[in-house]
Amino acid sequence: MAIFVYAENINGTYKKAAFEAVSYAKSVADQAGDTVTAISINPTDSSDLLYKYGATNVVNVKDEGLKNFSAKAYAQAVNEVAKGNTIVFPHTTDASSIAPMLAIMNGFSLITNVLEAPENLAPFQVKRKAFSGKGFMHAKADAAGVIVTVSQNAFGVKENSVAGSEEVKELTIANEDTKVLSHEQSSGKLDLKEADVVVSAGRGMKGPENWGMIEDLANTLGAATACSKPVSDIGWRPHSEHVGQTGKAIAPNLYVAIGISGAIQHLAGVNSSKTIVVINSDPEAPFFKSADYGVVGDAFQIIPALNEKIKAIKG
Repeated sequence: MAIFVYAENINGTYKKAAFEAVSYAKSVADQAGDTVTAISINPTDSSDLLYKYGATNVVNVKDEGLKNFSAKAYAQAVNEVAKGNTIVFPHTTDASSIAPMLAIMNGFSLITNVLEAPENLAPFQVKRKAFSGKGFMHAKADAAGVIVTVSQNAFGVKENSVAGSEEVKELTIANEDTKVLSHEQSSGKLDLKEADVVVSAGRGMKGPENWGMIEDLANTLGAATACSKPVSDIGWRPHSEHVGQTGKAIAPNLYVAIGISGAIQHLAGVNSSKTIVVINSDPEAPFFKSADYGVVGDAFQIIPALNEKIKAIKG
């Protein structure tokens, strides 16, 4: 049972999601008594970063035609290397587009949003998120092969250094179905999906001019910033910060929700957080029912005081 893993990179640089996927693949390989082969497309980072988490073999696909992302073309490239074997993906936007295409190409089972190492390998059975993160299920793969996507921040990044080898594979994959008109990438901010701590706010902040205190608290905590859907819809914050059922689903170790009522659509995107802290002036806010810790009070008084206290503790 050969184990392959898609090591996603952004402009050649590996992110936390790639290391988590490699860590997961290593756990599967250990159960199967096999090794991990990582596949990356046009990376610039060293393969040493993947050996560190358990990839014994790294195949770097070089293809100028894959400079711009296309799910179909990337799926064909990965398939050229993996050749019908079990493949692990991170549950990122790009990888979640590639994985279904590979499943169709090979007639494999596809299990998404996996949370833990498999309970069984033959047949492959594993725990995954269900119902927008409100529940769990134990999915079993009936097909001969399986492709899984690993929910970010669920399994964790686990160092397991091995002696590895690298292969460069030159491919020419047609990428005619996608034409990129423009490419914008945010910089200088933590990736919401990879952040360990997220500070989020809603309409309770009363206007975009008051977001300075949210950003100050996030800076103190080393956190990413997020917002509720209404806030992004009215233009107070960019849509890239919207978390919830129709935005980004996140699973940080700590999620601080300020001035957010906690509608079910918002909870669907954040209920995988390890610890949830809610600050709201309304004691009846639904979010308190899902919170690990709750503070009833005026955010405009609590946040500056909390920020100063944390700074003092951190010295």
